[in-house]
Amino acid sequence: MPEQVNETTWNPVWEEIFQKKAWGKYPPEHVIRFVARNFYPAKDRSRIRLMEIGCGPGMNVWFMAREGFSVSGIDGSSTAIQAARHRLTDEGIDADLRVGDFAHLPWPDDSFDGAIENVSLYANPSTSIQRALSEVRRVLKPGAPFLSSFFSDRTWGYGQGEMVETDGFVDLREGPLAIGGFSLFLKRARVPELFRDFSDLNVERLSWTLDGEQHLIEQFVITCRKPETGYNSLSIENAR
Repeated sequence: MPEQVNETTWNPVWEEIFQKKAWGKYPPEHVIRFVARNFYPAKDRSRIRLMEIGCGPGMNVWFMAREGFSVSGIDGSSTAIQAARHRLTDEGIDADLRVGDFAHLPWPDDSFDGAIENVSLYANPSTSIQRALSEVRRVLKPGAPFLSSFFSDRTWGYGQGEMVETDGFVDLREGPLAIGGFSLFLKRARVPELFRDFSDLNVERLSWTLDGEQHLIEQFVITCRKPETGYNSLSIENAR
């Protein structure tokens, strides 16, 4: 089980945001592609355990559970988790959903065949992100893949607030992240260090514009794996 430390990856501002704002309903293409490439060949999808940190109201856990996988999700917002549970219940599907902190994941070591986080870690300072990534690595089975997504430093809003750490801002005045709380805009050069405890690191970029191409939004889509050493748990191959 995780070592207990006085560090959190949960900002209460997100409870207020989820109470006031309806969130996306369907998963982004890069999440669908990640799941399809890594797990669709399994003959018995129910034996594949997938996990999402920062699951919000459940668009990604809904998709993965609907595709037949065994899914767990965690978010700090009780409002978001309640919305996710209602959505899954209404469609007759199920997932293990928890209210909790990314820095203290409530699952044993080597529990999951894969994991995702889609622009949730960016809302935390670097030390908390590193702690959360250590927890993701702990609960993944050796060799299991992980997908993560961060806004880049070219995204609209970078520099438009108070910098409280390198590339990390509060009180953003404009851009899509000007919704309260902390935002870390990731520089490409920082990715290898941030994901140093994972293997097979790959980085792609997604970008789009807003307001007639006046503003750029850019995300790094990062895929990697927990190193293979000591892999004794149920593997994807055994589930096929």
